[in-house]
Amino acid sequence: MSWQAYVDTSLVATGNIDKAAIFNSEGTSVWASSPGFEVKPEEIKAVVASFADTSDVKKVQSEGIHIGGEKFFTLRSDERSLYGKKGKEGVVIVKTQQAILVAHYPETIQPGVAANTVEQLGDYLISVGY
Repeated sequence: MSWQAYVDTSLVATGNIDKAAIFNSEGTSVWASSPGFEVKPEEIKAVVASFADTSDVKKVQSEGIHIGGEKFFTLRSDERSLYGKKGKEGVVIVKTQQAILVAHYPETIQPGVAANTVEQLGDYLISVGY
């Protein structure tokens, strides 16, 4: 399956995610993206830095997650996942061995359902070496 197919079929087509992108684990290359979903280089760079941050209070927890020019309140930040929320919409970001999945869910979707969709794809990619 192509990277674009993962975005289109495994994320957006579920109805739980409305736009998504997949980057390499360094955040320097976009492998696939929903049309019009722009994650700025400085935004993905901050995401990559948050995965390496081992502070008690991570920078992303105090400053929020910025994706697509919007700021999301950080709900979860660990070595694998970042969850953010703005009103009723939010983002779920999952790091695998070689990729970073960035997904946005609309206000009509429950956060747990969106997180489960992205985490399951992350688990699958890890299981096949990505």
